[in-house]
Amino acid sequence: MDLVALADFNLVARHGGFGKAARAAGRPKATLSRRVGELESNLGLRLFERGARDLKLTEEGRALFERTARLLSELDDTASAIASGGHTPKGKLRISAPALFSQSAMGKIAAGFALKYPEVRLEVTTEDRAVDMIEEGYDLVIRVNPDPDINLVGRAFLRDRLVVVASPNLPRPTGALAAPGVARGAGERQTWHVKTSAGRSTIKIEPVLILSTLMMVRDAVRAGVGAARLPISLVTHDLADGTLVHWGDLDEPEVALWALYPSRRLLSARVSAFLDFLKQVFPNGMPDELAAYVGR
Repeated sequence: MDLVALADFNLVARHGGFGKAARAAGRPKATLSRRVGELESNLGLRLFERGARDLKLTEEGRALFERTARLLSELDDTASAIASGGHTPKGKLRISAPALFSQSAMGKIAAGFALKYPEVRLEVTTEDRAVDMIEEGYDLVIRVNPDPDINLVGRAFLRDRLVVVASPNLPRPTGALAAPGVARGAGERQTWHVKTSAGRSTIKIEPVLILSTLMMVRDAVRAGVGAARLPISLVTHDLADGTLVHWGDLDEPEVALWALYPSRRLLSARVSAFLDFLKQVFPNGMPDELAAYVGR
């Protein structure tokens, strides 16, 4: 297979059209069109559906793109490493991370990584949705309790747990009474099952606020408007100084943050360096480490 033609096909697929790819690469549109046409002829497959205004990958084209995009990237990384005489991390590293982790810790992590690896151009975006790594060009994603994906591998680098907290001025309800609650999103459950040293119990809540981020929820709970479910790492300092009180741990599985990347034999030096950096920042992967790293 002609690797140049394959690289041109990936360029067009990544940019979604011959014109955009030509402008991005500074190459003639006609050359890219000819190369892709030759690749289609050699394979005996149609890789793109060519409409009047748009260009879409066929099913075969998408499969080829998903299987070869990372391989070509690995070839480039290997060639660059050999040319530079080593495996020094360099180049662009795109990461997608969830909102809470991004807001609380990712800025500090990114700064530390940039200082340690100045030749890596780190780009971090905040996404709570499950991004398509291949289609959207990410090298690594950080996700909370991700669903299994045969196309991705990775490791859990940090663990947390959910607790119910409230202002010390808010009395804990008894019996069938409900406590005012701060919910994250309209789908928040109104009955929380908690466990304490005294055993298991149930707390009923009546949402008085519905907010979209956990940072907003924490700030509202600090103000005394109601109780809420929050990660222990986010309220460790508040519990220590008495700003908030602990009503119990949620009787649910722990929360795990995973660093995921495409399943492949050769892992780029950039991704390996970032995974190692996360391990250095959170050596045991426990909630108290995140709380200490983030600070007050």
